[in-house]
Amino acid sequence: MSIQKIVVIGGGTMGNGIAHVAAQSGFNVTLVDISAPVLERALGTITKNLTRMVAKEKITEAGKDAALGRLTTSTDLETAAAEADLVIEAVNENFDLKKKIFSTLDAVTPPETILASNTSSISITKLAGVTKRPDKVIGMHFFNPVPVMKLVEVVRGLETSDEVNSTIEKLSRDFGKVPVPVNDSPGFVSNRVLMPMINEAIFCVYEGVGTPEHVDEVMKLGMAHPMGPLRLADFIGLDVCLDILNVLYDGFRDPKYRPCPLLVKMVDAGKLGDKTGSGFYSFKK
Repeated sequence: MSIQKIVVIGGGTMGNGIAHVAAQSGFNVTLVDISAPVLERALGTITKNLTRMVAKEKITEAGKDAALGRLTTSTDLETAAAEADLVIEAVNENFDLKKKIFSTLDAVTPPETILASNTSSISITKLAGVTKRPDKVIGMHFFNPVPVMKLVEVVRGLETSDEVNSTIEKLSRDFGKVPVPVNDSPGFVSNRVLMPMINEAIFCVYEGVGTPEHVDEVMKLGMAHPMGPLRLADFIGLDVCLDILNVLYDGFRDPKYRPCPLLVKMVDAGKLGDKTGSGFYSFKK
């Protein structure tokens, strides 16, 4: 299967990062979002990141211009996806929203188009079930910041075909990434391991065992983590952490995945980490 034209849905942090990498890797990319201002900010972020790469001599000025020349934006999903070889959905971690998008994509894209999700925890099999092409639905779980992080979890649903899986693994390598195959299960490998650790770190703060700074210092100095779990939670987004923990809790029905009440309260209060300037740490926005 040949991939030439890629559509990325969602102009947020993950979507603009995926679009950046795809365009830089030589693919024609359309970045889609319902909000024109979001697309404008996304294009600005991509331009800034490419400019930084030029300054670090990782790419040339001509390479930057070529990448930007392969990138377009649109607020019209149906038109943008009509001739896509691959669509990568990168919207919020909300099944109802993703279900609506996949239903639309199934209706407006050619039958051979591969539909991928950047979901970090939601079942690929469940998403595939809302389409008439479950063999062409797959997970491509990128990591933030996308232009820097090498890993892509390639997630096979129950009916994902061998051909589609091979195509996406090759594409990930074309992006300069390392594809790691995993089977469909709540949280896959990455978040099934990571989120309980973050949640337990939050419980340590909630129960007064240590401050966020002390918990993070223990994990950095004692376990050689480059970033403590609470600082990482702020970076990921506390709302995203809560969404993933809820998927794990609902999927396994195991109390070990129950979100810490402190995490729930912080999200309810709008303290979401870096994106709001306040979480376990405070930042100037």
